Amino acid sequence: MRTPGIFICGLVLAPCGLILDLTSTVAPSWRTIHNIAGVSTDEVMQQGLWDICKTFTSTRDIQCNQQDTQYFSNQIIKIAQGLMLASLILNVIAIGVASLGVRCWTDTPNWTVAGIGGILIFISGVLAIIPVAWYTHIMTSISSPSTDIRVGYCLVLGFIGGILEVIGGLVMSIGLCRCCGDQSTRDPSPLRRVTAPSVSSSSSSVPYYYSKDTNVDFPSAKRPPDIRPVNTAYTTRPFDSDL
Repeated sequence: MRTPGIFICGLVLAPCGLILDLTSTVAPSWRTIHNIAGVSTDEVMQQGLWDICKTFTSTRDIQCNQQDTQYFSNQIIKIAQGLMLASLILNVIAIGVASLGVRCWTDTPNWTVAGIGGILIFISGVLAIIPVAWYTHIMTSISSPSTDIRVGYCLVLGFIGGILEVIGGLVMSIGLCRCCGDQSTRDPSPLRRVTAPSVSSSSSSVPYYYSKDTNVDFPSAKRPPDIRPVNTAYTTRPFDSDL
């Protein structure tokens, strides 16, 4: 049996979203700060959830592990760290559950288990979108050495990864609706008592049982060809032409 398309879609989108959210979590570029007073004009500060780096546009040098206790003490940073980690862990668990439900090595998938995996993938996507959207909303209000604040690429990757997980989870959760109407879970049709056609002139018949799915068509016997005997005896007087 082929793997259903909804499961293929979910198992493709979920790992893609996991990779994007992982990059968004560990990379130090949730926002970039330009035109910092008292430093070189080509210096750009990149701030993430776990690290802060300084880059220079003229030399392309990067200096990470910068200390900024005021930035990391913001409430949004602590909440974003916890939610992003929870999203990554839940996504890994969800992919494992969904893979067990799909069961590509068997004839039929387990729609219930695959649907539960889809719901977990959906929740992981929501957990990733919440901190990204919240950080974007209050980005300019977080303490900063300059007013020239721009969106970092990590926010973009976080949005895309969360949306991919949400879509993949919604598609896979359709399996829960499919398992409710599975034909294999219905009770078999009851047996009915019928009378077989009699092969003799007597009125007695032999009862037997069959279900609705039983084929009750009886092949009819072929009629033998109508062969008439040739009459070789002459009942009239022969004519001259017959001699």
